[in-house]
Amino acid sequence: MPTRPASAHATPPGPPPSRTDLIADSALALLAERGMRGLTHRGVDERAGLPQGSTSNHARTREALLEAAVRRLAEREARVLAPGEWLASGDPARVAEGLARALHRYLTSGTELLICRYELALEASRRPGLRAFYDSAGERFRAPLVALMTAAGSSEPERHALSVVAWAEGMMFACAAGSYHRSVPAEAELRRSCTELLRGMLGGV
Repeated sequence: MPTRPASAHATPPGPPPSRTDLIADSALALLAERGMRGLTHRGVDERAGLPQGSTSNHARTREALLEAAVRRLAEREARVLAPGEWLASGDPARVAEGLARALHRYLTSGTELLICRYELALEASRRPGLRAFYDSAGERFRAPLVALMTAAGSSEPERHALSVVAWAEGMMFACAAGSYHRSVPAEAELRRSCTELLRGMLGGV
């Protein structure tokens, strides 16, 4: 397995972010760097280079700040994973290829986002309101996957979709924060693993 390249807490490419996005991006950067305890309104202001009180004006409570971070995380993850590019094909073989490519891209350039995901997921387990918000943000990936499993002839599309998500989530955790955090599988290895999973569930992949 190749060594993971170094990555930075960079602002996503594209036009300059709005102040709302700048605040959310700065909140995510703090989560990756310092963890949940390091996420404060004052800290976000300092990280974003904004006047004190700017973050409070946009997100008055900690819950609102966390929701802003979840919303921005979902937007940035969608850019990296790009599920619409491969889930829409309806072809399990292309799904294996596309998911492997997306995971490899995430694991080599988006590690900080993954750390943020885990910080927010754990916090959501203690905050019912944030839990509902977090789950809703993740629906953009789950629902199309269930539809794909159905179209591919799965007899249990919900269960099979869960298996694919669990495999992908487990791979990301192992390589971002778990025992394989110093390396990441090659894209071809990820594709073979995903193909084996889909073939076992659907056959003929």
